[in-house]
This record gives sequence, C-alpha cells and structure tokens, in this order.
Amino acid sequence: MMLIPLLLALAAAPEKPAKPTAGQIAEAAPASSWGAIAAEDLLVMDFADGQRVVIWLAPDFAPVHVANIRKIARSGFWSTATIYRVQDNYVTQWGGGEDKAPPAGIVVQPPAEYEWVPKAAVRNPYKDAYAAVTGFTASGWAVAGDGKRQWLPHCYGAVGVARDLAPSVGTGADLYTVIGHAPRHLDRNIAVVGRVIDGMGALSARPRGTGGGLGLYEDPKQFIPIKRIAIASDLPAAEQPRFQYFKPSAKEFPKILEARANRGPPFFDVPSGAADLCNLPVPVRKVP
Repeated sequence: MMLIPLLLALAAAPEKPAKPTAGQIAEAAPASSWGAIAAEDLLVMDFADGQRVVIWLAPDFAPVHVANIRKIARSGFWSTATIYRVQDNYVTQWGGGEDKAPPAGIVVQPPAEYEWVPKAAVRNPYKDAYAAVTGFTASGWAVAGDGKRQWLPHCYGAVGVARDLAPSVGTGADLYTVIGHAPRHLDRNIAVVGRVIDGMGALSARPRGTGGGLGLYEDPKQFIPIKRIAIASDLPAAEQPRFQYFKPSAKEFPKILEARANRGPPFFDVPSGAADLCNLPVPVRKVP
C-alpha cells in the first residue's frame, strides 16, 4: 500500500538542474579565451579513403624530433608510408622505410627528449596516479612532473616516436598514437611529439593486427597506405586546416576542469571529486 504514495512523491520531486558540460563552458567563453595553433605545428595525414588525421606537434617540448618530422614530411620520404601496426587497446603505428636512407638534414640520433626542467604551468587541482605534479602550460599542453623534471604524458591520442632498444630514441620517421587506455608506463621512456586533434577514428578504428603479439600486420597486403603526410603551412591556403586551443590561463579554465571531474545532472548524481590528468584534455576546436 505504500508503493503508490512513494511513486507519487518521486514523480513530484523537482529535477536537479542540468550542470554545464566542459564543452558548453568552453564554447560560451569569449574569443579571447582561445588561441590559434600555428599551421607550422600541424601535421596532416590524408588517406586514400578520404579520411584525414591532424596532429598538433609539440616543438616546445621535443624540438629536435619535431624539426626532424617537418624535414621528413617535406622530403617525400613518407611517399610510401603505411599503417603497419594496430594493437588493440594500445597503439596504431605508421611510417616505414627502414630499407631507405634517412632524409638529408635530419638528426639521426636526436637527444632523448623525454623530460625537461619544469616549464611554468597552471596547476591541476586533481591528483594524478602517475605524477606528483601536473598542470597545463600556457601553450595548451597537459604536463606531468615530480617537481624537478617535467614531461608530456601518454594520454589517448598522444603521438610518440617509435624506437628500437636504447640508446635509440627514434628519428621521427615512424610514429604511433595511443588508441586505448593511457599507457603511462611509457612516460619518460619514449618521446611524445604531439597529439591527434582531429580524425582519431582514422587511426583507432582500423583492423587489429595479429603479428608477434604486438598488433603487427603479418601480410603486407594489410598495410594501409597513407596518401599524403604534410605540414599544414605547406598546403595551399584553401586546404590548410585551422584549429584553436583553449588557453589554460583563461578564467573559465578552472570551471572546465571542475566540470570534467564532477559531472552533473541529469545523468550524474554523485560527483567524483577526482580526475586523471588524461581525462582533462585541453579543449581544441576546428575553425571554419
């Protein structure tokens, strides 16, 4: 007999007001809260099936590797590049040309650009499982550190330089992106040189490989050819993609972090009060 009154009481209970999402907060912010990403810092990958991937390069943190990547893109070395490895919940890897001489002018043995003296960063108020100190640089990058050193974390979409065993650090001729749960054990062991900011599905939704337990494509016929890899500033103006990042210095940025950490009604009822650094990506948007 008590069920009907209870249902009536629940039906009459006012709904909790919807809480703005991080995306809504970012889009409502003034134009001054957004900064332009330089075309020189965008690596564009076009596939024969019409899909495009755009990678935001990080020259402030891996200057030698990024300089190599620009030279490799401009040299034509990647004219036969393919995706040759897709390991489920781990990485998609591309490049190729181990039998080819490296492009002229690149640094064949770059320094290990895995960590550096900390650069100024907006503090992340939420504890990270892998690093004692985390935050966001003025240029829009999430960074991890221990107070003495700082590094870019291997979050979903992070782009790293494939390498052989140490002392090899890789040249940048072969790259990978994280397509699964953030493998933070790779932090400070491999150079992170950028972040996929558009077209992630063209890398994460490819058929999985089975070779060597590493997701390698065993049959060369499985290799996925890449039609073109170019620096955006080298493309005709009409073809250049344009993107902006949300400035961590903007007054709305703490609200964005809070909204990601404590998502609200109507779906979420209980705030978490915590957020992994990799769940706090700096917003990026495409400019028409």
